[in-house]
Amino acid sequence: MPKKLIIDCDPGIDDAVALCLALFDPRLEILAVTAVEGNVSAAQASVNVQAVIDFLDPPRSPRLGAATPCDAPPTADMRRLHGDNGLGNLDLPLAQLHHQHPAEKIICDEVRAAPEQVTILCLGPLTNLARAFQRDPSLPLMLDHVIISGGSLRCIGNVTPAAEFNMYCDPQAARAVFRSAATRTLIPLDVGEQVKLTLDIIEQLPADTTRAGRLLRHLIPFAFRAYRQHMGLENIFLQDVVALTAALHPELFETEEMAGDVETVGELTKGATIFDRRRQPLGRSNMAVAVEADAVAVTDSILRGIAEAGRAT
Repeated sequence: MPKKLIIDCDPGIDDAVALCLALFDPRLEILAVTAVEGNVSAAQASVNVQAVIDFLDPPRSPRLGAATPCDAPPTADMRRLHGDNGLGNLDLPLAQLHHQHPAEKIICDEVRAAPEQVTILCLGPLTNLARAFQRDPSLPLMLDHVIISGGSLRCIGNVTPAAEFNMYCDPQAARAVFRSAATRTLIPLDVGEQVKLTLDIIEQLPADTTRAGRLLRHLIPFAFRAYRQHMGLENIFLQDVVALTAALHPELFETEEMAGDVETVGELTKGATIFDRRRQPLGRSNMAVAVEADAVAVTDSILRGIAEAGRAT
C-alpha cells in the first residue's frame, strides 16, 4: 500500500526536484502539497507549488495549501542560490491560481481523514506544522510520522555560522514542533551534505522532450552554476531530495535517538539546533536524528527517481 504523504515545502530548487520525484513514485500517495514561506515569500511559494505541479501534470493531483506570511518574515536572501523566483528564474506557465485553503487547514483535514496513516515531509521552515498543531492540539498524536529536513547536528549552519536555513527562518515554530508529541525524524544539514551530486548527473537527466526533463534540465544546471559562483563548489547538495529519500528508504540512514531543541533568541545562535549528547543527558530523547547516510545508495535512489519521473512524463 502506498505511503500517504503530505509535502510541506518552500520551492526552492531542491524542493522542486523533490516534488518532481515524489509525484511520480508509485510507492507514495501524495495527499497534499502545502506551501510555506522560506526560500521565497509566501505568495511566491504558493505560486511555485501550483506552477510545478501544473507543469508536471501528475496522474493524481494533490490538494494544494497556500502559504501565509510568517509572524517574523525570514531575513535571509536565498536568491543567489535559487534565483529571483526560487525556480532558477524559470518562467513556468500558470493558470489562474486555484482557490486554496491555508496550508495548516489542509494539513489538519488530511491527517484527520486518515488518522495514524499520514507522514508529513517538511522541506521548509516548520511554520505550517506548528500552526496546524496550534489549530488542532490532538494532531501530533494522529500523525504517523514527521520527517524534517533541517537543522545541524554539529551546530555548523548554512545561513549563519550556527544555524541551518529552515530552523533560522522560524525558530519558534521549530521549537514548537520539536517539543510536540509527534513522532519525528530529523535529516540535518550534515547528513544532506554527505550526498554530493557531481556534474555527471546532468548526463543522466531525462530528455527535454519530457516534462520532468524540461524542468530538471533547467533547475539542476542553474544549481551547479550558483554553487560554483557563490560557494566555489563543483558539486551540489539537494538536501530536500535526501530527506525524501529518507522517507522512502529509511534503511539507508543511521539514526540516533536524541534530545533536541532550537535556540530562538540568541544574537549569534538564533535557529541553532542543540542536541544533548552528554553521557547522562538531562532531558529525554524526543526525536530520531540521522547521523550517517549511505551516500552511494542514496545517490542511486535519487537517479532512479529522476529516471522514473522522466518515463512517467
